[in-house]
Amino acid sequence: MYKLRATLIKDIRILLRDKVGLTFMFLMPVLLVIVITSLQASTYELVNENKIELVICNRDKGELGKQFVQALSKAGLSAITDIPEHFSIEQVTNEMHKKDALIAIDIPADFSLKLTEKANSIASKALSETGTDSTQNNFVLGESVKLYYNPVLQQSYLKSINGALLSALELVQSKQILNTIYSSLNDSKLPASLEQEILHNKIIIDEIPVSKSGSKNVPNATQHNIPAWTIFAMFFVVTSLGSGVVREKLSGSFIRLKTLPTNYLLSLVSKQITYIGICLVQVTVIFSLGVWLFPLIDLPALNLPSDIIGLLLVSIVCGWCAVSYAICIGVYAKSQEQANGFGAVSIVILAALGGILVPSFAMPDSFRILMQVSPLHWCLEAYYELFLEGGSFMDILAIWPILIINSSC
Repeated sequence: MYKLRATLIKDIRILLRDKVGLTFMFLMPVLLVIVITSLQASTYELVNENKIELVICNRDKGELGKQFVQALSKAGLSAITDIPEHFSIEQVTNEMHKKDALIAIDIPADFSLKLTEKANSIASKALSETGTDSTQNNFVLGESVKLYYNPVLQQSYLKSINGALLSALELVQSKQILNTIYSSLNDSKLPASLEQEILHNKIIIDEIPVSKSGSKNVPNATQHNIPAWTIFAMFFVVTSLGSGVVREKLSGSFIRLKTLPTNYLLSLVSKQITYIGICLVQVTVIFSLGVWLFPLIDLPALNLPSDIIGLLLVSIVCGWCAVSYAICIGVYAKSQEQANGFGAVSIVILAALGGILVPSFAMPDSFRILMQVSPLHWCLEAYYELFLEGGSFMDILAIWPILIINSSC
């Protein structure tokens, strides 16, 4: 026991001298967690709530053009400014750059006219089926609504904005068709209360997360990011531990340790205990940020799983896995540069394959086999079982053999 205590004190002193390694293990993950979670939370708001600024050029003088702009505003698309209707296409795009807007909408001058003609045509066809109106109108399409967008806008965002535009168009068009049909049948204008009841009487979709614990907590960006980047931080002990093992080999310390009246396995056990402790400190620091700091900076708070003992055991096993990988790198590396360079690059690659940098469900099928090989993927699945699916440590013991069998196959 005395030999182990002495070896632990030696490893802790070596670790405390490694300022760069401690920076990589603590400061970098903390910054990554805060930055990535903030970006993902704002991205979620941008895509799902259409919080994006735009420029509108309404060339239409009719009422339907105004209704279309109002519908866009209610959909969450807030216009920066209404630019003059006489602006050319070049002036519209210049206004986009001037206002730093990603989207510009050009409503044609015949928007109300053509939309009214289309509504009358559809209403006439609907009434002719009932024998009320036998007239047939040949509708001619007018100039379409134009959507200008900055090429930096990704396709996922563009599809979300396009969906909001189509919803606003359908609302205006449906409203006009209803008014036309009602006026034809009753010789009066459609009451506003009945119009609202018809147009806004939608079936509500109740989104319910399915978890093994029965919890109804909705997973947020924090629940996804903090476990993922905690694992990333754990595996970055390779920058300190891997280079430390190489340094012992190159300085002759390894040979001197073998001449001492003790087993070198004791030194390996000491390194593992020391750095597993560092991994647990990383877990404590990063999880504490999610619980207490994130609500103060307007980010979703981290909800800890109900199985705290399971969380501790998973953290220990994940830390042990990270420490073992770092020792493996140090054993085979010939220099500290090799250990640091290959160790850091390999962690980034394994993180990408393991679903930390890119969600696993978004990966192509050809990468699924490689994903099972990444130890970071095993760790991430275990944390997600606790944080997102509401499972327990026994559930994790059931999925880990499947992951290992899949990777071996």
